[in-house]
Amino acid sequence: MAPSLEEPAPIDMDAPLKAAPKLVAPEPEHCPGPESQLAGKGDACAGCPNQSICASAPKGPDPDLPSIAARLSSIAHKVLILSGKGGVGKSTFTTMLGRAFAVNPDWQVGIMDADICGPSIPKMMGVESETIHISSSGWSPVWVADNLSVMSVQFMLPHRDDAVIWRGAKKNGLIKQFLKDVEWGELDLLLVDTPPGTSDEHLSVNSFLKESGVDGALLVTTPQDVSLLDVRKEIDFCRKAGIPILGLVENMSGFVCQNCKKESQIFPPSTGGAKQLAADTHIPYLGAVPLDPRIGMACDYGESFFDAYPDSLACGALRSVVRRLGEEIGLNADESMDLNVDEMTDGK
Repeated sequence: MAPSLEEPAPIDMDAPLKAAPKLVAPEPEHCPGPESQLAGKGDACAGCPNQSICASAPKGPDPDLPSIAARLSSIAHKVLILSGKGGVGKSTFTTMLGRAFAVNPDWQVGIMDADICGPSIPKMMGVESETIHISSSGWSPVWVADNLSVMSVQFMLPHRDDAVIWRGAKKNGLIKQFLKDVEWGELDLLLVDTPPGTSDEHLSVNSFLKESGVDGALLVTTPQDVSLLDVRKEIDFCRKAGIPILGLVENMSGFVCQNCKKESQIFPPSTGGAKQLAADTHIPYLGAVPLDPRIGMACDYGESFFDAYPDSLACGALRSVVRRLGEEIGLNADESMDLNVDEMTDGK
């Protein structure tokens, strides 16, 4: 089939995220659409068996947005963790950020796992076997520490190997519940881990958080151009959706041998890596984190890499990223997160 020469229809980022009404017959010719303001009222609707259904279907902004904004009003900062490609260590990076910001006991940090079909945050945080507690005030998140909480669909599954086979509308509904019904309490920072791509979950999170305010998105990539290609699409998505980009991080940037202490490039940056992409797209470059096998081991056992290997090069690079991210959202990371500036490195 020959490619179409017509301009693609623009995507309405502000469209309400509701399940379409269940019609009793196919939409007739010249139908304005069941979510249109003219649905059930236009001339094309006369005699249609769906007329009463379309006329009564909800239209306009999502009525739950004020409730979500009220629930999240006690959260000072909200940051999305995005990557257009899977396998770049985005969820791992989210857990590392959560533990790093929670170093200071005076800070309250939350992590929301928005990856509905592939939740991995509970495993990495060591709370995989926990369940959600429901009270009159809402759902209670699972507490990893006194100042670090987590919410994930994993806590709702009967068995950890159960697959979540849901369509978009159901996934959108659960993300809404995570924001509207979870009793997050007063948080200094909420990190939202999202799945790869630019699909339902991303549109849902952006739509639901828009009224309550979101600080922006942190993009994670690896050095090779295959990963950077998808991150460029994520940058375009953020700009179209009106999500500020806080910065770009290069994960798995080189490998440091624990025996000889020499560094080798496992994923050579053939086009300059994340640093060059950040310069080309005029977004902040927050640093690079080397590949350390002990990070994966710590995540497998649900332990904190910061506590186990505080003197490692990867830990120093991660501290630098945390400091830079704090600066981007208006925090004094050196004081607020009790990080020793002399121990920080600027990565690459």
